[in-house]
Amino acid sequence: MVPLGLLLAAAASFFVLLTLGLERITGALHERATDDDLNAMFDLLDQGLVLSSGLSIIPALLVVFIGEVARIRSSLFYILGGGAALAATPLLARMGQSGGLVLPEATVWQVFATAGFAGGFVYWLVAGRNA
Repeated sequence: MVPLGLLLAAAASFFVLLTLGLERITGALHERATDDDLNAMFDLLDQGLVLSSGLSIIPALLVVFIGEVARIRSSLFYILGGGAALAATPLLARMGQSGGLVLPEATVWQVFATAGFAGGFVYWLVAGRNA
């Protein structure tokens, strides 16, 4: 059930990330309303590809591994762990960049944490409650 749970949790997280992220992006672009919107869209797409890369799977696998080895059945562990795992993704994506560590905006963390909460809950429903 673990692989099925991971697959469904990833799908749920991606769905929430896509829908909530698009809503936030649309709102941000509407506020800016400049002639350079096409370049801004390409920049956002570029950043989205970096964030949705394989970096997001490592913290999620760590949460699942700890939960399964320790036989944690609490929904709170998987929900909070999923939120923390995806909220760490923007920081992990910026680690390879040169220069100082620049923290992402709060809305980025809100979107990623919400997607992680949804993914953690779906994983708990499918596989976590039977750990």
